[in-house]
Amino acid sequence: MTEHGEEHSKDHGDQHTDDNRRAAAPATKPSTPSKPYTRDVHHERKLTPPAPPRSGHLKSLSQVLTRQEAYRDGHLSRKAFASLAILTFITFIGNFTQLQLSAALPTLVDDFGITVTLGQWMTSIFQLTMGVMVPLTAYLTRRFSTRQIVITSMTVFTVGSVLAWLSPTFPLALFGRFLEAVGTGVMWPVLQITVFSIYPLARRGMAMGIVGMAMAVAPAIGPTLGGVQTDANGWRSIFLSLTVIGCISILLAVFGLHNFGKSDKTARADFFSVGLSIIGFGGLMFGFTNIQAYPFSAPIVWLPMVIGVAGIVWFVLRQIFSEKKFKEGKSTRPALLDLSVLKNKYFSIGTVIASLSFFAFSSLVVLIPLYIQNCRGYSATISGLVMLPGAIAQAISQFFGGRALDRFGARPVAMVGTILLCFGTTMMSTIGLHTWIWMISIYQFIRQIGMGFVMMPVTTWSLNCLKPAEVSAGSAVTNTVRQIAGAIGSPVMILIMYSIAAAQMAGGQQAIPANVAGIEWALRISAIINFVMILMVVFGVKGEDAGSTRAAVRRALAHATPHATK
Repeated sequence: MTEHGEEHSKDHGDQHTDDNRRAAAPATKPSTPSKPYTRDVHHERKLTPPAPPRSGHLKSLSQVLTRQEAYRDGHLSRKAFASLAILTFITFIGNFTQLQLSAALPTLVDDFGITVTLGQWMTSIFQLTMGVMVPLTAYLTRRFSTRQIVITSMTVFTVGSVLAWLSPTFPLALFGRFLEAVGTGVMWPVLQITVFSIYPLARRGMAMGIVGMAMAVAPAIGPTLGGVQTDANGWRSIFLSLTVIGCISILLAVFGLHNFGKSDKTARADFFSVGLSIIGFGGLMFGFTNIQAYPFSAPIVWLPMVIGVAGIVWFVLRQIFSEKKFKEGKSTRPALLDLSVLKNKYFSIGTVIASLSFFAFSSLVVLIPLYIQNCRGYSATISGLVMLPGAIAQAISQFFGGRALDRFGARPVAMVGTILLCFGTTMMSTIGLHTWIWMISIYQFIRQIGMGFVMMPVTTWSLNCLKPAEVSAGSAVTNTVRQIAGAIGSPVMILIMYSIAAAQMAGGQQAIPANVAGIEWALRISAIINFVMILMVVFGVKGEDAGSTRAAVRRALAHATPHATK
């Protein structure tokens, strides 16, 4: 996740000169209040003297913490440090929650007596909802204060955890999971905006690197802890612990979080587009889910898919026309997603590569626990432990991938990453009924090292190919497409697995060997996708110093000061 800090460094390079001017300005010089957040992150153009604190601790927390108050003499103030720690913790919980249920999925499916295709919605709905929430971040951070967003988000998250914990039926548990995703979907962008509103340009990469490392640890321990909890106290204990964590997060936000940036109560969002995206992508996934239980000719299969495709087409056309009207001055409301950035060839290539990697990766998060528990008979704890080394490897490779990006650029780093990803997936596709279980861990370890070297360099390179004013829009597009691709990956791969398994059983094969064969073929298809990614990096990721953060900063500074020495 460290790529986010580098994604925005270019877009905000023009603030470097302003930072120096502010530092040299007298502290008593009057100035105008800071501007509200818009699609780009805005900061104070001049320093505002600290306002006298209002009576009461809670009232003082609602005061906007300016950069002067948050960052002094090269260090965070105590208030800013506490607020960033709270935001980082809450964002960590969101990432942790996203994958914690993966090892518990086979047990949950058995308890509710549902199919695996239906049960995987417990993981897919999280990614799909986060994909819908990301474009709303620009509106939410502009319309509401930091405290309002975080406290409301954590309240929704906690209510969802309670519903999933106590749910007597699968639909209610799924709705609770949906509320959890709504509550955590905006937290990473809010944390990212806060970091950029506090740190000067020269320190943002370091700050985002530290925060990104913390975020990368969450997926490492999520599946493992979820597996241990499931074996010890059942899958519901996962949601009980999340309920407690949600309550703690609310208390931390209420009594320790400060506001960053002004809110604009006149801001508006295109909620009709939000509805279209939900209908479009949700309908498509619902149709895929029903293929296992019904023939394709059944209305419950093809009708949701047709509605979904129509919704997606409508959504795309609406974004194009809305952004065109906004840029022509005929509308005051920008599009939910500025899809015009996809006209940039290299940005589109990077977005496709990142989306394909999420598509292939998300399916394995579901397939591997099914293989370990249902086909091999191991516990959820073992399932989580098998996946733990790979998750840790990805966290570490993300950090070193960022450093390699600075030094070598995106092309060589992404080449190494895609090759490792393809090799690990190919080896994973050779698993059978008698494969040593820890070989799965080794293969997954290789795969996730590759993931760490692919995601951030390719995403940063693609954003560097955009104009500075387009970077924020590009970031929203690539994050949204990536999350939705991950959400669709699981049902598609599980459908392939069960289709092949059904054909095997129709030929007289036993259930478990047939399921193993289905998993093997799903992994082979995933390996083919990874090979396509290698070709895209070879022929598509081009340019001198491609993806270098230092080159991006130099271009941003040159854009801000055209006469500066390059």
